[in-house]
Amino acid sequence: MADIGYDGKVAIITGAGGGLGRCHALELARRGARIVINDLGGSVAGDGGDKGPAQHVVDEIVALGGEAVANTDSIATAEGGEAVVATAMEAFGTVDIVINNAGILRDKTFHNLTPSCSSP
Repeated sequence: MADIGYDGKVAIITGAGGGLGRCHALELARRGARIVINDLGGSVAGDGGDKGPAQHVVDEIVALGGEAVANTDSIATAEGGEAVVATAMEAFGTVDIVINNAGILRDKTFHNLTPSCSSP
């Protein structure tokens, strides 16, 4: 089977400052994608924010010869989502892939969530 490549594709990956999101970002970058690393950098409770986690992953990708930019907007709102897309458009001119990996789910019953991403 041939390797799957993403040469020149642009991927937005939310929650990419650590964990699975970071792994997705590193693998897509390894396969040639240009990456927007979105991570609020907040605590596991959703509090605060820190630019460090997103920038750290960008630095990892760049050190490996890839292209990446950081974005620390919260995707909990439509405006935050638009800001992440704007970052991709400014840096790379397009968006081809979105991996929505971010999330802190306090109400563990998915069917109770509303489209606004808050509990009922």
